[in-house]
Amino acid sequence: MLTASEAERFLIQEARLLDERRFDEWEALFTDDAVYWVPMDPDRDPTDSVSIIYDDRKRLHERVYRLTRTPVLDQNPPSRTVRIVANVEVEPVDGTGEQRVRCNQLIAEMRPGGPGQAGLNSPRWLAARCEYRLRPVDGQWRIAFKKVVLLDSDQAQYNLSFIP
Repeated sequence: MLTASEAERFLIQEARLLDERRFDEWEALFTDDAVYWVPMDPDRDPTDSVSIIYDDRKRLHERVYRLTRTPVLDQNPPSRTVRIVANVEVEPVDGTGEQRVRCNQLIAEMRPGGPGQAGLNSPRWLAARCEYRLRPVDGQWRIAFKKVVLLDSDQAQYNLSFIP
């Protein structure tokens, strides 16, 4: 059983990896069959509706590869972020060994840029409710499922490319 304190430490570690742009290490937190979902409508089935992000493990790897090993114009210069994790709750998923972890996250993003670059040089805040399914793999907790429901997910989103 995962305690709320242990889950919070895990989520803070994940946030730190993302904020420090250590995307390869972040990707290693996921199981081989993981799903990463940022829905437009969290009540819809992601397989038959539009999502901001709906990645299986292969697509997640491609996203990280693009951010870390190719010139990504929409992240040049790269965003600077600070994530705050709060309100962590844990409950077991019956009979699976997995734990459902819910939390709130606040992401502050600043993407510096030159004069005339629209949308740059202004901080922005993204609030989200998150749900994870964590699974023990070789003595370590890994992310089998991650769902990030942005507070304004039904509104137009400007360049979320800093989210791997």
